[in-house]
Amino acid sequence: MHLIIDEETCSACGKCITVCIRDALKMEGDHVIEVESNCFDCGQCMAVCKTGSIRLKIYQDQEDRIQEYNPRNLPITYDDYIQFLKQRRSCRWFLKRKEISSEEYNKIFEAAYYSPTAQNMQDVEFVVIKENLNEFLNHIYSIIKVEEDKYFRIAEFGDYLKHPENYKNNPFLWEGKELILTFAKDPMDAIIASTRVELAGYTLGLGGFYSLFISKADRINHDKLMEFFPEIDSDKHMYSAYIIGHPRISFKRTIPHKKIKVSFK
Repeated sequence: MHLIIDEETCSACGKCITVCIRDALKMEGDHVIEVESNCFDCGQCMAVCKTGSIRLKIYQDQEDRIQEYNPRNLPITYDDYIQFLKQRRSCRWFLKRKEISSEEYNKIFEAAYYSPTAQNMQDVEFVVIKENLNEFLNHIYSIIKVEEDKYFRIAEFGDYLKHPENYKNNPFLWEGKELILTFAKDPMDAIIASTRVELAGYTLGLGGFYSLFISKADRINHDKLMEFFPEIDSDKHMYSAYIIGHPRISFKRTIPHKKIKVSFK
């Protein structure tokens, strides 16, 4: 059983029953009870209960994170949100002597903590590449070099690893020195979580960009990539590689995008 239900405070309103997609609840007399089911701890019943009579056993050690709020009072407006998205830009130019602090990392990963996942798997995992950056980049190149005839940037990267003195910037990282890799079993889970990390970083004055070529390594040879990450379940894949840092360039205006295509059928 997954739930702790306070029968004394339960008002028997039935809202928890209506939101449960696994039929894990039913009314018994003047209160709700949990029945044998395949509950997956989504927490909908707990979030909708008007008397706070339901708790999830799995989160008993995180009671301090339970917060009451008024659903009618959203913390930001639509206009604020759109303006935020307009001002966000990819950044490849960073302050070389300013690393991201532990406090900043804690804050951006807090955003991922609240990220939704398919079937409530919550299996997204992050790796910050910082101290072992050179070793990691060499490992990546050993995998993706099979496509250097197809992509000049990969060949250029391989040459950079051998002769960095000949280049002003790393062909993959530009001025970046820190990476956030996102692993999960489901690609959408990883993509959603990494996007939340990126946008949270932007609120803190951080910037960055996604690397197509680094993330290629997983698609080319997943098993070899995972040799670098023995602590991670090999069923998980690296779906995102985000270079992050403190920007040294400030942008002053928004840029138009191609128009979004939308169809209604």
